[in-house]
Formats: sequence, structure tokens, C-alpha cells
Amino acid sequence: MKRVVVTGMAGITSLGSDWASIEANFIAGRSGIRRMDEWDRFTELNTRLAGPIDDFAVPKHWTRKQLRSMGRVSRLAVGAAEQALQDAGLLDNPIIRDGRMGVACGSSTGSTDEIKAFGNMLLNSVAEGLNANSYVRMMPHTTAANISIFFGLTGRLIPTSSACTSGSQGIGYAYESIKFGRLPLMLAGGAEELCPTEAMVFDALYATSLKNDAPHTSPRPYDSGRDGLVIGEGGGMLVLEELEHALARGAHIHAEIVGFGSNADGQHTTRPEVSTMRRAMELALEDAGIGAHAIGYVNGHGTATEQGDIAETQATSDLFGAHMPISSQKSFLGHTLGACGALESWFCIEMMNRDRYIPTLNLDEVDPRCGALDYLRGEVRVMHNGYVMNNNFAFGGVNTSLIFRRWP
Repeated sequence: MKRVVVTGMAGITSLGSDWASIEANFIAGRSGIRRMDEWDRFTELNTRLAGPIDDFAVPKHWTRKQLRSMGRVSRLAVGAAEQALQDAGLLDNPIIRDGRMGVACGSSTGSTDEIKAFGNMLLNSVAEGLNANSYVRMMPHTTAANISIFFGLTGRLIPTSSACTSGSQGIGYAYESIKFGRLPLMLAGGAEELCPTEAMVFDALYATSLKNDAPHTSPRPYDSGRDGLVIGEGGGMLVLEELEHALARGAHIHAEIVGFGSNADGQHTTRPEVSTMRRAMELALEDAGIGAHAIGYVNGHGTATEQGDIAETQATSDLFGAHMPISSQKSFLGHTLGACGALESWFCIEMMNRDRYIPTLNLDEVDPRCGALDYLRGEVRVMHNGYVMNNNFAFGGVNTSLIFRRWP
């Protein structure tokens, strides 16, 4: 078995595209959520809240030819990938293009402008707005494919379109690809572009926040006063590398990935199951070869939905006990769906390396139905940990758990 380390990390969020900016906003308690006045035309959509990236622009050196196949979700993914490769010192290194590097990446869906154009064809029998690249921008594996093509990666390509676990499955499957000796380098993560249809998905389930006139007070993960989730957007990517390969080229190592667990509830498409959530965490611990006592912090999925918050925290408490620190950055950014597993893994590593752990925003009173845990609230918590865990859970009953070890 090969050891797998993280040698590059990057992300694009509504609160910044570098850790210094993002952490400063976290510490200041600054939310990326705003009222979406542009959604007022959707009269049957109840929520008006989202976490958009208002200042995203494609880099000037990207060519028109490169951009043709990329909708917004792919641009966020490729942008994060480019920054992660730069961080790893691999952006201009030919070794990424000789078959040694692959990509594992996903999103909940492709770009929705193209979905709209195809829908218009079916409804009105016109092909207005459709061209040779429309499907490529829309297809479920558009992020993985565009990353591979943009950087000339010819290793294995693993699409992970699994809603809220797209990013964490991308990291997990990339980790396993290196661990089992298939190749030494992988780009791994996920992305999502903001679309009112995604808000409508949860609106129809009565699961969106309706605090439309007080956007910075929502979402409220684990809080007794929460009223639902808020959709966000973003992209996050990690460069994963086989340890000896990284050491041989003198790479800076951010952390080691030591455990990955993934399973399915096998019960219901939208109702989470405590037992299988717990089992996913146990699988990650077994993969890492460590006991529950070794984990110093759990980054929770924390969607601010009633069923999700309660099931997740009960599973976490059952396994770790009431002493386990937990928080959720979705309270700042909203639920970035396919991007959240990658972004939150990045945040986990940054917090672990700096001994500063970000609390959950808007968590005033913990819901008594949630599991007994050490919920981070208010101020940044200073802790020194050797291992941290990131958990994500998705529609369809998909559960993931990743464990990162401090380096060295």
C-alpha cells in the first residue's frame, strides 16, 4: 500500500479564493449569504437566500477555445485546479501530462444554462442557443473532463456526480487510486454553480431557509432556531500525491490522507440513517488503522436541515462521545453541494495546521435533539490535533468520511 499526501490545495468561494482571506472573514463572523433579488421573478420559489460568488472572473490567459467547452461549474473547477497545481509546484511541470496524473471530480449537475436550452428545444421545438459544445457543458462529468482536457492529464478520469458528496468522493477515490498503486498523482475535488433550480429542489421539500430579510442570520446548523438550508456555489481541488514521489521532488506536504469510508443508507433517498452514517466514519477509522480517540475534530456536514442535523450529530456522538469538537462552515458559505466536500477538506487541513478551528456561525442554542457534542460557537477554538475528520452526506443515502493526519 502506498501512502498518500496532499501537496496542493485551493478553492473559490463567496468569501474569497485564498485561505488568508477566507479565514479573516470566518474570524470576523462575516457571512457570504445575501438576498437574491434576481430570484423574485420565480413567484413559487419561497427562499430568496444564496451564497453567490459575485466577483468571479476567468483568468485573462485562458483562451476562447479553452472556454468554449466550460460552463460556470467547470470554470470554477478548473480555476481551483489551476491554483492547486500552482500551490503544488506542478502547474508547468511536464510530469502531470505523461500519464502519471489523473482527475477525480464531480458536481451535482452540469451547467444549467445548457439544460435550459435543451429544455427549450423539447418544449418549443427550436434549437436556439445549442451548439457543438452544449452537451459538454451540461454533462454530469463536465468538471472532470474539462480539467483533464485543460491541463492535458492522461491518467485515469473518475467522475463523481453524487450531489453533496461529489467533492469528498472525488478525494476518496483519488486517494484509493494512489494508495493501491494505480498512479502517483491525482487532482481531486468538486464544484457547483449557483442556480435557482437547486434552491427549488430543497424548497419543494420545505427544507430551505425563509429568513429572506435577514440573510446573515441563516443558515443555522445545529441550532434550535434553524429553518432550513441555503444554497451556495464554489469549487475546491486538492493535489494528491504518493508520498515517495512527493519527497523525491521536494514537494511541500500539507497533510496526509490516511482514511476514507463510504457507504449507502439503502433505505430512503432523502431521509438520512444514523447507523450507516456512523458506519461510514467507522470505515474511515478502520482504513486509517486508528481508534476513535485519535480524532481531535470533526468537520460536520451541517446543512441546517432538521433531519440531517439530528441524524448526523447523533451518529457522531454515538461514535465519539460528547467531548468531540464539531463545527460547520456551511453556516458562512451556504451549502455548496458538489463543492462542499472538497472545500471543507481544505478547511480541515488549514485549521489543523494552524491550530485554529472555526466555529459554526449563527449557532446560538444547540437543538436538544442533536447528539451530545462539543459544538464550537462564538470564538475561534485553539486546539492542537494530529488527526481531523471531514464528513459529508448526500441525497440517495450516500455517506463519506475522510481522515487527514498532520504532517510531519
